[in-house]
Amino acid sequence: QVQLVESGGGLVQPGGSLTLSCAASGFAFSSYAMSWYRQAPGKERELVASISSLAGVTNYSDSVKGRFTISRDNTKKTMTLQMNSLKPEDTAVYYCKATWRQRAYWGQGTQVTVSS
Repeated sequence: QVQLVESGGGLVQPGGSLTLSCAASGFAFSSYAMSWYRQAPGKERELVASISSLAGVTNYSDSVKGRFTISRDNTKKTMTLQMNSLKPEDTAVYYCKATWRQRAYWGQGTQVTVSS
């Protein structure tokens, strides 16, 4: 069955770094655009970064541009989000999403907390 499993979340101090991973199975990963979303308490889920199926195009929200880097490995069926210079406002549950035409799959999320 389709699975997206995020990992790598945790507690980090402001200015620190974390790398999130999303492991995919059960679908044609290389055909899907992939993205990271996040949802903070009391806020709507927002798009953080996206990457095209062949990794040729990446996009970032203004709030993370220059600090986060999205990448994927179609051979390993994984996607990562390298997060640097983390701020308290980056605290949220981070989700990975796979999209192809009308199909969309979500992971269960991983908590990132930025606090001193």
